[in-house]
Amino acid sequence: QVQLVESGGGLVQAGGSLRLSCVVSGRTFSDYTVGWFRQAPGKEREFVATISSNWRGTSTYYAATVRGRFTVSRDNAKNTVYLQMNSLKPEDTAAYYCATGPQTTVTSAPGDYNYWGQGTQVTVSS
Repeated sequence: QVQLVESGGGLVQAGGSLRLSCVVSGRTFSDYTVGWFRQAPGKEREFVATISSNWRGTSTYYAATVRGRFTVSRDNAKNTVYLQMNSLKPEDTAAYYCATGPQTTVTSAPGDYNYWGQGTQVTVSS
């Protein structure tokens, strides 16, 4: 059974940084894409970043709203994906979720992910 567990959320002032972690178990981690999504109260879940790792190498893709501030990385030996978030803004406040699925290339579509974590809350104060 595939399981994902996020950690690292918290309260931070605007301009600060946080690093989220996502530990994946129950599958051959290195073969599959992992994505980060977020959902603020009253809003739809939105794509944040994704990372793939295959025979071509590692690829990443970011939402325009976080590009240049967030960095996604993975440690295949630890079955873990990280989301380093810098220059945080109040509008980054949301529950952040990691997800994986059958894809082996980067994808921003939530429908391409069929395993999701429970989420970790990030709150950025102004």
